[in-house]
Amino acid sequence: MDKEVDPRVLAVIDEKRLSGPRLTPVEIVAKMGVFDARDKPYEYAWLATGDNVIATIWAEYVSVGDGDRWFYLESLDTQQRAGGGTRSPNQVQRAKDRLALLKKTFDAGTGFRTVLQTNRIAIAELETNKSAKVSTRVRDELEWHVASWEAEEHLAILVRGPRGWSPSAAEVQAARARGGVPAEIDPGLAAASQASQDELHAAAMAYVVRHFGGYGYKPEDVSAQGLGWDIQVSNAKGAMLLKVAVKGTSTALPAIELTEAERAGSGRDPLWRLLVVADAPSAAAQHKIYKPTEMAQAPGFKG
Repeated sequence: MDKEVDPRVLAVIDEKRLSGPRLTPVEIVAKMGVFDARDKPYEYAWLATGDNVIATIWAEYVSVGDGDRWFYLESLDTQQRAGGGTRSPNQVQRAKDRLALLKKTFDAGTGFRTVLQTNRIAIAELETNKSAKVSTRVRDELEWHVASWEAEEHLAILVRGPRGWSPSAAEVQAARARGGVPAEIDPGLAAASQASQDELHAAAMAYVVRHFGGYGYKPEDVSAQGLGWDIQVSNAKGAMLLKVAVKGTSTALPAIELTEAERAGSGRDPLWRLLVVADAPSAAAQHKIYKPTEMAQAPGFKG
C-alpha cells in the first residue's frame, strides 16, 4: 500500500504515473519487450527480447540508503513468504524463476530493467489475499543491478543506478526487519544451494526415478550409454513414453547446459525432453519438462 512506501520512492512513482500514458500493468510489461506478458501476468520476472531481464520491484520493500541510493533485499528462500508462512507450489515456482533470471544477470555482470509496483493491500498479504491487485505499476527508467549474491546469507542485494555503491550493514539490517526477509533458511534448501553440480545431477536423477516410478511407469537410467538422454520412461506394457535429459539446478548453480550428445538427441528423437529439477537435494524439489522447441524458456538455459 502507498502508506508503506518511503515518501521519496512514492514521489518518483507518482511522477511517472501522472506523466506517462495510461497503461494496464500487463501493457507496461508488454511494451518493454515481453511478448507473452498476457500469458504471464502474475510472474515476478520476465525474459524480454534481446535477452533482457525485467523484474518487479515492490516499492513497499524499497529502502533508501546513504546518498539517496535505493536498494532492495531479495531473499534466496523460495519456500517462505516475506514475513513468514509457506508459499504455494505456484508461488514457489515463480520465486525460483525470478531468482534464476536475477542470478543470470549477476553472473553476466549486466543490469536488469524493472517495473516499480505498489499494491492495494498490505504488502505482507500479497501472497495470501486472493483480492490482491496491483495499485500502481510504472516503468523505472534507471537500470538496477545485483550488487551482491550471498548464498551463505540467503540474500541478494539489488541496487538502483550506477555500480560502486552498496548499503551498509546497518542499512541492510534495518531493511531486513522492514521487509520481513528471514535470516535463516530451510536446512534442506541450504544444502541444495551448496551442492556441487555432480551432487545436483545425482539428486535430480534420483528424483526423476522416484517421480515416474511413483506413477507406475518404468524409468531406466541409461546415462552411461551416451545416448543423448539420461532416463527412458516406459509404461507397464513396455511402450516407450519419454527420453529425458535430466538437469539439476539450485540458486547457486542455476545454469543449464546441454552436452553435444543431448543437443543431437533433442533434434532427432521425437520422445526427447529436457527435465529440470530445481532444488533437487531438498524436500522442496520441483520439476518442469520442456520440449526441444521450449527448452530455451528454461531459466538458466545456455544451450
